[in-house]
Amino acid sequence: MGKVIITIHGLRNKPPRLLLQEWFKTAIKEGFDKLGLNLRLPKFKLVYWADILYEKPLSPAEKNQESQYFIDEPYVPETESRIPSYFELRKSLAGIIKTLVYKIFLDKSYQLRYPVLAKSYIHNNFRDLEVYFAEDCEENPSPDCESRRRINQRLIKVLKRHRKDDIFLIAHSMGSIIAYDVLRFILTDIKIHTLVTMGAPLGAPFVVSRIAKYSESIDKSDDPLKTPETVIKNWYNFSDIRDYIALDYKLSDDFQANSLGVKVKDILVTNTYEINGVPNPHKSFGYLRTPEFINVLDEFIKSEPLYKKRIFKVKRGLSNLLDAVKRKKKND
Repeated sequence: MGKVIITIHGLRNKPPRLLLQEWFKTAIKEGFDKLGLNLRLPKFKLVYWADILYEKPLSPAEKNQESQYFIDEPYVPETESRIPSYFELRKSLAGIIKTLVYKIFLDKSYQLRYPVLAKSYIHNNFRDLEVYFAEDCEENPSPDCESRRRINQRLIKVLKRHRKDDIFLIAHSMGSIIAYDVLRFILTDIKIHTLVTMGAPLGAPFVVSRIAKYSESIDKSDDPLKTPETVIKNWYNFSDIRDYIALDYKLSDDFQANSLGVKVKDILVTNTYEINGVPNPHKSFGYLRTPEFINVLDEFIKSEPLYKKRIFKVKRGLSNLLDAVKRKKKND
């Protein structure tokens, strides 16, 4: 029993698992250094699923920039912190756009008004999501349904292996959809100390409608959008206002608290990742080294393990029971 950081990556093909895991750890350590923190990471695991959808990983040995296996966005240290221009204006516009998009594409029961249009958009832009959103898997299983099952099982296997640890789960991009599905609808007996979503598309209309549909068919919840019951301490959602995947940065408007009172906390950050002068405010490496995320991770690392608290409660209960027995004997 101890602490573990579990990460799950997002969309599209990735470098080999061990390299990507090392880059994740390096980005976090860079964040430690920026804040002058002398911390050691606890156990660290990467849930890697790109190999389920892609025949070969991106290769660090590939030098041809036209190759589909060329790594065009490797981990690189931060060179310069840049504050997004017109920050407050972007926030205001994001709120207006969300309201309009929800009115246009979702009805009051979270059902899509134009499902064909949404499916066409996903098909043309996000093949990974199209596979994962395969429908009618119970009645008409397909290769896409099997791929989704295997993706979920990758996360389930790691979570089960660490079920006795305090789990800090980091889910980036499409990984946030996978994590939410597993925690809310599949592996409902696990305990997650802290869930962190980064660049999450969980507020997108086609994702919201799918979650609501699953909620109606699987857990019959009165709140179709809520924090999974498996999250027992915190859910933090990190977004950069420029992130084109996390256009709805304010998940707290949509997702209600679970029965433990855990509600998503939205935190806007500046994702400073750029390569060759071109910024990518959606990149995982940039999110992982932001001071806001590092402070949350620092709090988790320094917190008292939950298993110690459970042992303390058991000991206190036994002590109270023994005291009660002694008092009864004395009175008799």
